[in-house]
Amino acid sequence: MDTFHVLLYYVIPLILILGGLILFHELGHFIVAKLFGVKVLKFSLGFGPKLFGKKIGETEYVVSAIPFGGYVKMLGEGIDEEDEPIPVWEEHRAFNNQPILRRMAIVAAGPIFNLLLAFFLFIFFYAVVGEKVLAPEIGKVEMGSPAWMGGLEPGDTILAIDGIPVRRWEDIRKIVRQKGAVTIKILVRKENDFYLVEVTPKLKKTKNIFGEEIQVPIMGIVASGKTKILRFSFIEAVKEGFKKSREIIRLTCLTLVKLIKGEIPIKTLGGPILIGQLTGKIAQQDWRALFPFTAVISINLGILNLLPVPILDGGLILLLFIEIILRRPLDQNIQEAAHKIGLLLLIGLMAMVMYNDITRILTKQ
Repeated sequence: MDTFHVLLYYVIPLILILGGLILFHELGHFIVAKLFGVKVLKFSLGFGPKLFGKKIGETEYVVSAIPFGGYVKMLGEGIDEEDEPIPVWEEHRAFNNQPILRRMAIVAAGPIFNLLLAFFLFIFFYAVVGEKVLAPEIGKVEMGSPAWMGGLEPGDTILAIDGIPVRRWEDIRKIVRQKGAVTIKILVRKENDFYLVEVTPKLKKTKNIFGEEIQVPIMGIVASGKTKILRFSFIEAVKEGFKKSREIIRLTCLTLVKLIKGEIPIKTLGGPILIGQLTGKIAQQDWRALFPFTAVISINLGILNLLPVPILDGGLILLLFIEIILRRPLDQNIQEAAHKIGLLLLIGLMAMVMYNDITRILTKQ
């Protein structure tokens, strides 16, 4: 694999995706802060030493050396010793002088913008590109299965189940699982003929994406492997975008819970290297598929930032909730200690996912 190939399919798409997600996240903080009249001192893509930047109006826009993140520094937010005192005439524009609900809104805006970005990316993908899916055509029917006994045959195309339209193979699985092991009516097309069959799925033990053993209803059919492009109207794209966003949010939250419980091993976590590998593979197959991929990463970024860990947005929201309960801000020393602990946890997490990524490369998993 030559250098140009690596740059074109791996490095450049990764930079654009991560840079775009960070930009949109910080833009959320920036826009809401501006709406509330809070003075923004610095808008940075990245952490650490400044590489280059330009001051426009009252805000300095910079690109910093460490690319995995960014920040918006507001007047009165985390005042350092080297910061100049806040002028009396600007005290009303300081972040720490805003009502608690306004501060919460500013902090929460970053993750919320990531979730909104995912929603719009899904809508764009469905409305403009469409979705490449497995056609609902049967390729094989297992002998003795419910489908075989119901009269389904290879080459049949399933059009509807109990009156619910089927547009992709995935729809069949979802509908059958929702219905359970009860008799269902299936509308089938074979060449130019249409007919209705009744099938009673049976329960079978299998494993879900988390490796847990579950029982699911099956009919005993295998897809033909044929694909097609589904086209959506704008209204349909909005519905699909909402449905997909909700599905990924639910799956991400469920995964986090299982990680915390120890039901999913930590070694399954991935970082920038894994994202780069996946980006490269997707870009080579079909660059348009990067839109839903970016949406999934954006949802993950948004939810992770809402975790109640100091230094993350969720941790800051937690501190503000404590302030509401106590009716006063937490002691500055306690806040600083919490932020240091949060920073150490974040560094530890980054080190762990980088280790996992490198281990995968070395073991070629």
